[in-house]
Amino acid sequence: MLYQILSGQMSPTEIAALIIALVLGITVHEFSHAAAATWLGDSLPGRQGRLTLAPAAHLDVMGSLMFLVGGFGWGKPVQYNPYALRAGPRTGPALVALAGPLSNFVLAALFAIPVRLLLILSSTTTRGLFSSNGPESIAFQLLVGIVSYNLILGVFNMIPIFPLDGFSILLGVLPAEFAYRFEQTRQWGFFLLIALLLLQGYVPLIGDVLFGPVIVIRRLLTGL
Repeated sequence: MLYQILSGQMSPTEIAALIIALVLGITVHEFSHAAAATWLGDSLPGRQGRLTLAPAAHLDVMGSLMFLVGGFGWGKPVQYNPYALRAGPRTGPALVALAGPLSNFVLAALFAIPVRLLLILSSTTTRGLFSSNGPESIAFQLLVGIVSYNLILGVFNMIPIFPLDGFSILLGVLPAEFAYRFEQTRQWGFFLLIALLLLQGYVPLIGDVLFGPVIVIRRLLTGL
């Protein structure tokens, strides 16, 4: 990611969309974890100052730098007590985990609305949206970037590998016996995740599994 920025492969608009999408997406993602845990009965996120949409409360410096350098990073994990959740220590964490990626899908859907409107505007003007360098074109590129990056955050976090949210979600819905066996993969999660990220550029099938859903959902939301 950093190489693409420094080498000029990304336009200023694309860089702005990346930064806005990451700050907005990570902030809302982590806030949603905190809000879900609080709604389920645990006061710890509120006491730790995580029930806020202020980016400083949720952005992790090293995690943000890793997004720029390697295209993979993280926000500050939301701490909560699974035994304080009304839904129980298995279902509760699954619901808290689901709130994160779900918030990214909601954000993508909301920002897709003006994308649709700009496409309609483009079809009714002789100037055309894609051929201009005006404010409509810049706004369109920003919005599409925000939609795309939030879908990437949402889909990526649904992968059932620790420490991603998909791990906790699957752990909460599996029968107890299978959940216990699946829990044993936690210790290998980080290495599996790194392997996926390294191999997805060389094994097309992995890239299709990771990013294929992003393309499909973006097409449904925006028509692009």
